[in-house]
Amino acid sequence: MRRLRQLAQVLFRLEDTPSRIALAFGIGVFIAFFPLLGIHTGLALLIAFAFRLSRVAILAGAWTNNPWTIAPMYMAGTLLGCALLDVPSGGLGSIQWSLHGRAFYASLVEGLLHYVLPYIVGNLMLGAVAGAIGYVAMRAALARRRPPPTGVEPRLSAPPGP
Repeated sequence: MRRLRQLAQVLFRLEDTPSRIALAFGIGVFIAFFPLLGIHTGLALLIAFAFRLSRVAILAGAWTNNPWTIAPMYMAGTLLGCALLDVPSGGLGSIQWSLHGRAFYASLVEGLLHYVLPYIVGNLMLGAVAGAIGYVAMRAALARRRPPPTGVEPRLSAPPGP
């Protein structure tokens, strides 16, 4: 919990607009659900450099996918894909979700062979929704916690007319 608070403090102190920080975070959350395993960090950094987004914010979002969250995230995405594509999901319960090196990948290939399309579609859709929620939540948090930019004073009255 302490690390989460430290990460939030870092995000609140970034030198960029709240919209761009939230955008980077939301894109990172989308990347966390990206169906190709093992490329999340590289993809996040590539997008951050290409679009000049905050590397810290995009990696914070992308790293919501970690060894403790990967199986539930991908399972939820696959179930969503099965529902969207009307594919029976009964065989998903027999997949071995071992998180030990090659056994994990072998289990995925064998168990998800019939679920490749639902896996891809579901995780991309879930990632898009989670990324949008991440953007909105981060934007709201930054708006509440960050002071207005320096040099800009709020206008209290309407400007004088002609």
